[in-house]
Amino acid sequence: MSSIIQRLDKRTGTHMSMNQPRSKRVLIGKLDPDTGKVVPTDGRGKRRKERLQQGADAIPVKQGPIPALRTERVFYGATYLFDQIGELTGVRADLKVCFPDTYKQILSIAYYLILEDETPLYRFSKWGKLHRHPYGKDISSQRSGELFRSITEEQKMKFFRLQGERRSENEYWAYDTTSISGYSETLRQVKYGKNKDGDHLPQINLAILFEESSLPFYYRKLAGNIPDIVCRNMKRSIGNTSRSGRLLSAASQSHTVRTR
Repeated sequence: MSSIIQRLDKRTGTHMSMNQPRSKRVLIGKLDPDTGKVVPTDGRGKRRKERLQQGADAIPVKQGPIPALRTERVFYGATYLFDQIGELTGVRADLKVCFPDTYKQILSIAYYLILEDETPLYRFSKWGKLHRHPYGKDISSQRSGELFRSITEEQKMKFFRLQGERRSENEYWAYDTTSISGYSETLRQVKYGKNKDGDHLPQINLAILFEESSLPFYYRKLAGNIPDIVCRNMKRSIGNTSRSGRLLSAASQSHTVRTR
């Protein structure tokens, strides 16, 4: 630390400013009278520390941000819509009746196949982490294969019958077929036939029955060399056990079925 001192120059009669240094003293400790050694002392906040130790002036500690235990990003919109459709159409309830132990897994895989068109099932693990779905857990590709193989023809027909019973008594049903090309050498139904897209490949034909709202409620796989299906065969598959006792009659040219 320094101070400024002004001196008068007798020769010139002017004042001159001069810096005069001052010594700065710092307490580093005290001298022990017995040993003659310097004992260091920490004078900074000494009184405050003493008060805290005595508990007379406790200062509350400010709480910092609480760390999050888990953060995640999950999509709800599309799957929530599918939940509502499943409730309104009775699909969820009928699946639960036919597949009481696995219906949630079936619904989750169906959601995935609809939203991720043409994406292989082994990608379900990544999709399941980002989307809320009925099962709520991972379904490996091996598990999905086991699930598909466990579904019997009897269970499928039971589900179709339950869905058929939910249809209106005076409702029109529309029937159509489509072809799916394939290269499989193990599926017996893969045959060469008349392909609607003009592909010169073996195929499987798929027959689907729709209600007036365009919702499908029945399907059947056919060999690729079968151009069409007789509607009474579909009637036999569905059965005549619907609660309205309705009959199916085919309109041969338009492939439209009317319930009576």
